[in-house]
Amino acid sequence: MASWAEVELPVLPTTVIGSYPRPKWLRDFINRFRAGRVSWKQLAEAFDDAVVAVVRDQEVAGVDIPSDGEMRRDEMVEYFAERIGGFKFYGPVRVWGNNYFRKPAVISRVEYREPIVVKEYLYLRGVARARVVKVTITGPYTIADWSYNEYYSSKEDLAFDLAKVVNSEIKKLEEAGALYVQVDEPALTTHPEEMEWAVEAVNRAVEGVNIKVGLHVCYSSYEVLRPYYDRLNVSQLALEFANRGFRGLRVLKGLNKELGFGVVDVHSRRVETPEEVARAIGKVMRYVRPECLYINPDCGLKLLPRGVAKEKLRVMVEGVKIVRGRLRRRGIEKVVLRRGTTCE
Repeated sequence: MASWAEVELPVLPTTVIGSYPRPKWLRDFINRFRAGRVSWKQLAEAFDDAVVAVVRDQEVAGVDIPSDGEMRRDEMVEYFAERIGGFKFYGPVRVWGNNYFRKPAVISRVEYREPIVVKEYLYLRGVARARVVKVTITGPYTIADWSYNEYYSSKEDLAFDLAKVVNSEIKKLEEAGALYVQVDEPALTTHPEEMEWAVEAVNRAVEGVNIKVGLHVCYSSYEVLRPYYDRLNVSQLALEFANRGFRGLRVLKGLNKELGFGVVDVHSRRVETPEEVARAIGKVMRYVRPECLYINPDCGLKLLPRGVAKEKLRVMVEGVKIVRGRLRRRGIEKVVLRRGTTCE
């Protein structure tokens, strides 16, 4: 396993946000499990096999920092609520179209019972060829915001107790050797009036952690996030920009952290070109130095057909190679894996 002293990456490291399309055979296997036709042990083996398959997809595409594609997770809040004490599920809630979400309800004080994704990280580390892999955890504010609160006097109180749970899990991952954890907070900026305490809840979740922590926020107003750049105690902000046509990049002015820059639109099946990716990176480098840039899709890829997801990753990497060639001529070729909260 790599140590901090020796982790070096190519400039503009490429990674994924987290989720990846489940192979069709895995989706079929899950349906067979739900119908009682296969055992949990067999399903667990299928999940492991799927992780190997999607990690290979990322490696073939040339991604520097892979994830396990969240193969074991049906949904980002539901998965964690099932494994945290204090939650109950009443049934599915319609989100949009024919998509449903098992919205959890908090019925007692939330508590950390046991490691949630540590085994997943260890398996990923064992099958990936990369020196650094990414582990994703849903953040305390999003879990609180996307749950029914039937116990706490306020959402704020719930979020701060959830922050303790997330903090315990990140520390367990650190003990297991993880170098890079991403906290997913898609709901963070959706209620601007709650930002003061929401940011503090995120900080509580990463308190005392000595590894690289990224924060993923998407599909909302980054103007709401901008005043809190300095206050968020994370190494990196991973933000979507392709879906918004790379408009509003000025919001990055003054960012003193790494940026995970979203360059492919996960809500479109159209595959971008390497040249489009390279142009987008050129635009963002007006605001963020290349040494402080990671390149990733806008968000998780799970809703795309697998073939489209693979091609988008390949194109993303090819676009990065174009820019790396230009940076090489300026003598910029490598970066180190940072765990500090600034990139200056």
